[in-house]
Amino acid sequence: MNSIEIRAIGLQDQAQWQVLFSQYAQFYKVAINDTILARSWAWLHDTSHPLQALVAVSAAHGLVGLAHFRACPDALIGQDIGYLDDLFVAAEHRGAGIARRLIEGVQAIAQAQQWPLVRWVTASDNHTAQRLYDSLAERTTWLTYDLSA
Repeated sequence: MNSIEIRAIGLQDQAQWQVLFSQYAQFYKVAINDTILARSWAWLHDTSHPLQALVAVSAAHGLVGLAHFRACPDALIGQDIGYLDDLFVAAEHRGAGIARRLIEGVQAIAQAQQWPLVRWVTASDNHTAQRLYDSLAERTTWLTYDLSA
């Protein structure tokens, strides 16, 4: 795990990021295509767009994990919080603490940005991830709903 570097995503990461992000979409059974990949990639490099990314890089294997996050206004506290949208580690690299390090990287950015917390959701059946999340953060009682427009 010490040979894993956590850093901001760079333009040189595009091909490997596309592979990882496609695997993430497949994990959650979400259809992804070149248009979505191109738009999401562009957002990550548009300084006026809130989406940001950290990546986990192995000297031997290249990109092995990603975390997409952004500032999110919270009206009840009158300030931005961090929102972790996507967290993924390649299957062959899971269990090595990479997801924890990515979350800790987002947490460090939250501290630097003076966001009081980082929030995220996960699938109710993703018990492996929940064990990690329970060791790092407080589980809330909130449920998530999606309303089609």
